[in-house]
Amino acid sequence: MDERKDIRNFFPSVRENVNLAEYTTFKIGGPADYFIEIKNKERLIKVVLWARDNNLPFFILSGGSNLLISDRGYRGLVIKLGKGEANFREDKIFCFGGNLLSEIFSLSFEKGLSGLEWSAGIPGSIGGAVFGNAGAFGFSIEDIVLEIEALDIQKGEIKKLNNKDCLFGYRSSIFKENNFVILSATLIFKKKNRKEIEEKRNEFLKERKKKQPFGFYSAGSIFKNKKDVSAGSLIDKCGLKGKRVGDVFVSEKHANFISNLGKGKGKEVFKLIRIIKEKVKKRFEIDLEEEIILLGDFMS
Repeated sequence: MDERKDIRNFFPSVRENVNLAEYTTFKIGGPADYFIEIKNKERLIKVVLWARDNNLPFFILSGGSNLLISDRGYRGLVIKLGKGEANFREDKIFCFGGNLLSEIFSLSFEKGLSGLEWSAGIPGSIGGAVFGNAGAFGFSIEDIVLEIEALDIQKGEIKKLNNKDCLFGYRSSIFKENNFVILSATLIFKKKNRKEIEEKRNEFLKERKKKQPFGFYSAGSIFKNKKDVSAGSLIDKCGLKGKRVGDVFVSEKHANFISNLGKGKGKEVFKLIRIIKEKVKKRFEIDLEEEIILLGDFMS
């Protein structure tokens, strides 16, 4: 089967050999064979099922954070989600998975609804946040999830999962372990004074800027924290702050961040990740687990 001919016949807006670096917060990554932008769940379902039926590998890309893409790119179809539908009903909002956290916070703030203040400064999307149960300052997306609409890729069925069905855990959910594509989310908020919401958001943003590096490209936290200790503190105790490989380095401000000076390569980040894991394992007998997603081939 001629995949190129077939996919362009079905979806004329598909582009070829699109550089992925510009779509990630790390600003790292090679080209995707095929690339399409989507802003609604109906079209997303059609594209995903077509890719499934035609054995074309695909990857869902939203805000581009928590992601490291190989310099070789991705051999398949990258589906870039954009800003879509977002509707309120009293204290609830129904939104497309591709909508950014910042967009939904702004909408909820205008209506005096509290629940996403902790997300200040996080560049990810709603779907990405649900996928990895993103959170900060003792809060997480699971606190406000009422229902998730997802496509079961294998069965081709649309399923609705309530909060418990999502099996949220620390930086995890059922969507990480099963073959689902998050289509939309229904989130529930609490009514609060807008001034109080703004003050809390600014407090969290100030705290984030104080502890986390700004001014460099990064993907957010590289490793998951352990139960009793932060990954950053383990890396710091190994003396790895400032450790550099090529154009990327371990942040001096927060050791669980790897920063890109601007010309960093995926292979450099991958090498630095391996160095960190080896050092932490040797000193503490602890296996660090990546929080970021590694996409593509890093071994060749």
